[in-house]
Amino acid sequence: MGKYDKSIEQLLDVIGGKENIKNYEHCATRLRVVLKDDSKLDKEKADNIEESKGYFFSTGQHQFIFGTGKVNEVTKELDEYLGKSSSDDDGSMKDDIYANLNPVQKVVRILADILVPLIPALVTTGLLMGLRGLLVELGLEMTEDVAGLFAMLTDTAFAFLPVLIAYSATRKFGGNPLLGIVVGLMMVAPQLPNAYDVRGGSASPMNIFGIDIYGYQGSIFPAILAGWMISKLDKWLRTWVPKVMDLIVTPFLTITITIGVILFLLGPIIQVIESFVIDGIVTLINAPLGIGYIVFGALQQLIVITGLHHSIGLIEITLLSDTGLNVIQPLTTVSMAGQFGAAIGAAFLMKDQVKRTNMISSAVPTLFGITEPLLFGVNMRSLRIFGSGIVAGAVGGFLIYLFDLAATGMGITFIPGLLLYTSSLTALTQYIIVSLAAFLVGFILVRLQGKAIREEV
Repeated sequence: MGKYDKSIEQLLDVIGGKENIKNYEHCATRLRVVLKDDSKLDKEKADNIEESKGYFFSTGQHQFIFGTGKVNEVTKELDEYLGKSSSDDDGSMKDDIYANLNPVQKVVRILADILVPLIPALVTTGLLMGLRGLLVELGLEMTEDVAGLFAMLTDTAFAFLPVLIAYSATRKFGGNPLLGIVVGLMMVAPQLPNAYDVRGGSASPMNIFGIDIYGYQGSIFPAILAGWMISKLDKWLRTWVPKVMDLIVTPFLTITITIGVILFLLGPIIQVIESFVIDGIVTLINAPLGIGYIVFGALQQLIVITGLHHSIGLIEITLLSDTGLNVIQPLTTVSMAGQFGAAIGAAFLMKDQVKRTNMISSAVPTLFGITEPLLFGVNMRSLRIFGSGIVAGAVGGFLIYLFDLAATGMGITFIPGLLLYTSSLTALTQYIIVSLAAFLVGFILVRLQGKAIREEV
């Protein structure tokens, strides 16, 4: 007799018997079941299963909430009751889940599957990076050795971000993750001019066959594309390369073709896109009636997802050089604050303590200007959460326009960014107001959509 026999018997009765199970798995808190015939589910009994805290249906899955720890035990007993092969008799669970998603949901799910495993590393690095920036702005003088040690702690994960993403993406798409690591390392190899230095004007790109070549430090989508190409090429090559040559030919062609496309085809495309983004942002900032402020405040974090946000520094340098003021800084901060408010709002919708804590942990580096953990770990998992952050950023942008607010420097945002406004009590107060307003709008909008967001996340 198992501890949860009664719960399992009630569950099977609710879903129409064990013969109606197509697939099942569990996450941190829920048993998620895909049925062959959804009409056989008894909705009236679904919320009354013993030990279960509730039921809901989302993306083709019947989800029964048992809670942290307990769901593992229930699933284990269900495995024993049905036999281990029963949970996989009609294909993998992920295939069944993806079959029930619309195209937008599939893209969001794929991105989450690739990026969420990286969150612990990015959270730690983000906090260290924010701490370093704050200490420097407060006037702490570091020796060369201490500064070098801090750089190792703070810069490594982001400098080698394409390596982490290429590995995760290759694994997600079913390729050889080690090949993903190799290509990722090639994308940020020290022989290539550093992308940050090239964009900042302190280094020049290589010029090969008339094409400018430099590293992909901080890039996201090129690394995802690399992982996808590696997995597809690896599978395709194995269909025709003789087995006696497979060990040499397949990885050789996979790596060389992928890195060739990344450097010589994707690179020029990204350069064109960067120029378009920079010119577009300059045009936006000068748009009448605060329209540019609203749009930039709304979409700045969308630019972060593409990895093109590093190019915006060129605009900030130009603004400071020409006018001594930088409106990009407060606009970036309110865009962050809007997404931060949305993430915190989503975290407090979660009844499970572990999930809530993980979401808050992913959001905290935002206070120091690092939003990748928040975006990948929380907001991009639900279009409602991300959309709420966009609206909140737009509100913050409009307030910046009304206040005519601008920073006197660049390079730091959110809490460290307060130091750029200390020369004026009025400007400092306005900076706090716009940041708080964006946060509250994002938080409230998410709370208003609580039920739908709980089902999505």
